[in-house]
Amino acid sequence: MLKVKVNNNKEHKIVFEHPTSGTINGSPFALDMIEVKQGSFHIIKDLKSYNVEVVEVDFAKKSFLVNVNGNNYQLQVENKFDELLKTLGFDNLNTNKINEIKAPMPGLVIDVCISEGDVIKKGDPIIVLEAMKMENIIKSPTDGVIKKINVKKGVAVEKNQVLINFV
Repeated sequence: MLKVKVNNNKEHKIVFEHPTSGTINGSPFALDMIEVKQGSFHIIKDLKSYNVEVVEVDFAKKSFLVNVNGNNYQLQVENKFDELLKTLGFDNLNTNKINEIKAPMPGLVIDVCISEGDVIKKGDPIIVLEAMKMENIIKSPTDGVIKKINVKKGVAVEKNQVLINFV
């Protein structure tokens, strides 16, 4: 059983009896499908022809962007295990709150790229740390707001020393 939300709007319950047949919202379906090339399919359902291309896939989020006959559809998929995890309250295990960034190695702070109160995005450069004559750009592992900067340019830091605190 799958629950598929289309364009973050309409949700459908799909039960597969075979790879190409089953029920959608309780109504039976059967389709003929061939893979034209990797990620592209030709599907016939109810005597109608569909060209389907998988445009984007995010397996971690179970999210898919598909193009059907020239129209894009964003699909969010949940299976019976996702439902069970939600029922047990374990559905948010992948969202860890990060409160601080620690130095991954001892080194010298070459540059501090942010200021307290800055709103940052995941991947934004935070600090440039020199270690073993190499400059290492420490990037933000999450979106957030800088609460406190615990180091200054030109200061030596030890491994696991807290560099930045997030709100």
